[in-house]
Amino acid sequence: MVKNHTLKSIHRNSKTVYLDYASTTPVDERVLKVALPFLKQNFHNPSSLYKEGVVVKKRVDEARKTCADFLKAHHNEIFFTASGTEANNLIILGVFRKALSEGVKKPHIITTVIEHPSVLEVCAYVERSGGEVTYVPVMDNGIVDPREIKKALKPSTVLISVMYANNEIGTIQPIRDIAKLVRHYKKVSGRGTGEQVPSETVPATTTGRGGKLARQSHYPYFHTDASQAVQYCEMNALLLGVDFLTMDSSKIYAPKGTGLAYVKRGIKIESLVFGGGQENGLRAGTENVFGIIALAEALKIVEKMREKEGKRQAVLRDYLFSKILKDFPLATVNGDLKNRLPNNVNVCFPNLDAEYTVFQLDAHGIACSSVTSCKNLSEDSSSYVVEAIGKPECAKSSLRFTLGRGTTKDEINYLLKTLKNL
Repeated sequence: MVKNHTLKSIHRNSKTVYLDYASTTPVDERVLKVALPFLKQNFHNPSSLYKEGVVVKKRVDEARKTCADFLKAHHNEIFFTASGTEANNLIILGVFRKALSEGVKKPHIITTVIEHPSVLEVCAYVERSGGEVTYVPVMDNGIVDPREIKKALKPSTVLISVMYANNEIGTIQPIRDIAKLVRHYKKVSGRGTGEQVPSETVPATTTGRGGKLARQSHYPYFHTDASQAVQYCEMNALLLGVDFLTMDSSKIYAPKGTGLAYVKRGIKIESLVFGGGQENGLRAGTENVFGIIALAEALKIVEKMREKEGKRQAVLRDYLFSKILKDFPLATVNGDLKNRLPNNVNVCFPNLDAEYTVFQLDAHGIACSSVTSCKNLSEDSSSYVVEAIGKPECAKSSLRFTLGRGTTKDEINYLLKTLKNL
């Protein structure tokens, strides 16, 4: 865990103020304590038939149930991957390839312009592979208008993918409203009911005697990348109304290297990894037992801490916003102030070289960022998210500070002092 420090303990070249929790979190000691035995004495393969393997398999099953309970889901709706990125790939490409196999000539996907690279780059691949993608804009507050999703729907739409909370500007998207819209669209178009859908673009399924073709579909499905939202937002998959949901261990104080994909019962998608029957045949490979058990334990802690810790961080967030806007009159907030994660502070400082300032702050013992850490390293340092909210002049002049369990007011004050000095 990150320890709390006073200003007296902060000195140059010492990483004492960590304000990049959206990038990754430290591992909670409580999580490590529970999971570490599965790197040491309980190292056995859960597919083994001898008693040690059976014991490990039982613990993996228990962890799966813990994750399912967290999402108010069924245990067989939980699939483990190596990261949130892989989970996003599995769902988007899994749906796309399944649609192709069912006869959809040009599967259509709807997403937003501010998604994580693990969604946007997969969508670009879909386009190169014969699919079609609509990139819906967001409003200037960084939130998508569900009506834009509705406008983009077409008979060939197989998937809508909208992140729950943005990793750069922290805006929380209206997931339940979008889910409601999708359900209404499917109802009025007869999808998911077995009724005939009058379109040549939806898959043909053989039914009845004589091989008569009936045009029918359960599409479109709805996916949300919830990696940033897990600690702070409602995570009841049924209430959210999603068909797919993904999360990442490295955002919730568990070790890096484990992701989770929620796939609603009854939905079939194509596998991307072959070579074994693990994860009910959807994702081959010997399970990362240590990572899976750590993820489950981290979710237990999130459940206990969510409300109290969310409120604590929101107070610090608002304090930091107020001080920045007071001390730097030309500064502006990126993203909505109300529908926002309690730990996210993203501010534009006009004419600032954000990338250089990140290095300057680093030299003073403060770790923060200017753009998502998952952006292609060959790209420039500008933020496509900030550009998308109508602030191109701020794309290279914005700093992101994300708070966490170890963040204190003393650290915030040190940051403010350092910013003024710089």
